[in-house]
Amino acid sequence: MAEEISRRISHGVSQEISPDPVPSPAAVVTADWLLAHLDDPGVAIADCRFSLMEPDLGRQQYHQGHIPGAVYFDLNADLSGPVQRHGGRHPLPHPDALAQTLAAAGITRGETWVIAYDDSRLGFASRFWWLLRYLGHDRVAVLDGGFAHWQAAGYPVTAATAPSTPRQAGQFVPALRPEMVVDIETVKQRKDQAGVVLVDSREGDRYRGEREPIDPIAGHIPGAVNYPWQGVTDDQGRVLSVEAQRQRWQNLSKTKTNADTNADSNEIDEVEEIIVYCGSGVTACVNLLSLEMAGRGNQSKLYAGSWSDWCSYLVDESGTPLG
Repeated sequence: MAEEISRRISHGVSQEISPDPVPSPAAVVTADWLLAHLDDPGVAIADCRFSLMEPDLGRQQYHQGHIPGAVYFDLNADLSGPVQRHGGRHPLPHPDALAQTLAAAGITRGETWVIAYDDSRLGFASRFWWLLRYLGHDRVAVLDGGFAHWQAAGYPVTAATAPSTPRQAGQFVPALRPEMVVDIETVKQRKDQAGVVLVDSREGDRYRGEREPIDPIAGHIPGAVNYPWQGVTDDQGRVLSVEAQRQRWQNLSKTKTNADTNADSNEIDEVEEIIVYCGSGVTACVNLLSLEMAGRGNQSKLYAGSWSDWCSYLVDESGTPLG
């Protein structure tokens, strides 16, 4: 199987998906592959376009034009749970609620191949990808280049919200993988342990505390290293090769830079666990996709609440910093 899969990979992006679940390279499919499978009843498409600053924009864009057959999944309404005092700006949705939404979209766990796309360099499609895997569904991939590349290729776009051939409802009973996610107490307990690396996926200026456009406090979790999520793709949103993803993370197994103490490094003999976070548990999933492609998915976990959860304990209910 491994040799067969390797023949299907070009520049690290899957050209064909086996009917059986396959290793990480098939986490990304090309526009050509999706075009060839638009009418395949075993393939479903998820439009995950969204804007944190304009929450209704993604749905508006979907109604203006989307890949034929795609179902819209809203980050706030479908891919997140209710926001509370703690837990972050985009808590994980209740598994049963998301499963019901997936089934209504014609997705059956363990059977349907689901391809997710956005127009934000996989920032939201990767959240969908991660959530389905968390719910026990491995047949999920993201579209390389997203909607922009699909359009640029001249491939079909429609404004119709009902497909010409409606999909039958699927059956989706979650099989949760709790080992994929950690909470704030786990982060506190493990972040300074040998063999554990905490990765901040935000832009460098947010990590350094020079800019904070959303959350009440700037900075990062002490001990975290910075791997901005945008490094997973090029400027056009095309996913970098499998080899590039491996190289991106290779130094993580050798050195854990301690920016908080200005020490040169803390040597780590072997990385056992990689805890990844961002602002609210969304774009961190792009780095988790990268780690999966690099063969390090089993080591990686999402701190779902991320910085917005962490700093919620540093402010009062009005958002004023404590102390």
